Amino acid sequence: MDFNMSNPNSLNDTVSSPGPRKFEPQKAVKLLLALGAGIGKTRSFLGAPVLLSAAIFAALLLLTPEQANRSAIFTLEALLNIFPFILLSVGLAAALKASGADQLVARAFAGRPVKAVAMAAVFGALSPFCSCGVIPLVAGLLAAGVPIAPVLAFCIASPIMDPEMFVITAAGLGLEFALVKTVAAIVMGLFTGYVTLLISKTGALDGSLKNIAKPSCAAAKCSNKAVETKPVWRFWRQAGRLRTFWNETATAGWFLGRWLAFAFVLESLMVVYLPGETVISWLGDGNPLAIPLAVIVGVPAYLNGYAAIPLVGGLMDLGMSPATGLSFMLAGSVTSIPAAIAVWTIAKPRLFSLYLIMAAAGALLSGLAYSFWLGIA
Repeated sequence: MDFNMSNPNSLNDTVSSPGPRKFEPQKAVKLLLALGAGIGKTRSFLGAPVLLSAAIFAALLLLTPEQANRSAIFTLEALLNIFPFILLSVGLAAALKASGADQLVARAFAGRPVKAVAMAAVFGALSPFCSCGVIPLVAGLLAAGVPIAPVLAFCIASPIMDPEMFVITAAGLGLEFALVKTVAAIVMGLFTGYVTLLISKTGALDGSLKNIAKPSCAAAKCSNKAVETKPVWRFWRQAGRLRTFWNETATAGWFLGRWLAFAFVLESLMVVYLPGETVISWLGDGNPLAIPLAVIVGVPAYLNGYAAIPLVGGLMDLGMSPATGLSFMLAGSVTSIPAAIAVWTIAKPRLFSLYLIMAAAGALLSGLAYSFWLGIA
């Protein structure tokens, strides 16, 4: 073996081997911090509804795989059915934001809260929007500075009645019942809006909105320059406004879609594990607490709206009071899981609690009033 003696380092280069790498605590800490940050960002992006839905499906796959399959199909079908409303409402909200028309709407409501509540209650009861699909629009209006009172009035009245439901209700339960339910929707919206308006004046609802719905420039606080700015209706011609439109669409769509998917997962389980026939049998004739109990058990999502009509009709044929049926349907519509979660996405706990209290009180008072009217009619 011949070594090059002119280069003494050649011997060491030939026979030496790299030793073990030294442990570098600083690099390890940086790696762990980066990993933790990545996990945190992923968890924040997915959010509680996705993580909870995943946990529910994991439990179902272990315990009842067939129910996991049925729940998945139920959730997908429900999302597909409501997708056009989500697309319309998200697109409209994003267009209002991108064009600057959201400030125009906010100024229309500014200074006239009493009239705004009345308009919101009537429009909510007569509009074809469900509470789920209208939430992006509601969030956009809140962010533009529209007061909470008319928005909450709309959120109460909207899920109770729409043109199609009026026709089906009249066919299944009679024209009188459909008219009473429509009036109840408007009155509940007015009641909620004006009570909220009084509470808002005390400052008790300040800061009660989540970030997605917080006013970025309240109508009363905008500068004169902002107030005088005219909407740019052809916003797609400006790159910045078009970028705002797509950003708002993606943000609101992902935000709402996650929560609605979680709501429908819960709904699919309630359909199986809390049979509607069992719930509604508690509200039959002869129970003196039927109307208050109807409000309490009216929460199950699958009994609201259209699904409740044949069930309530069947029980009314057996002797249940129409007033009890009205309270049950009103409570089920407003406090159903999809409707409640839709409001939860924009409201902090104290505002959400007010929403539930107003819904329950409105359903109870409407049932009692209808019972009184039937007694003297």
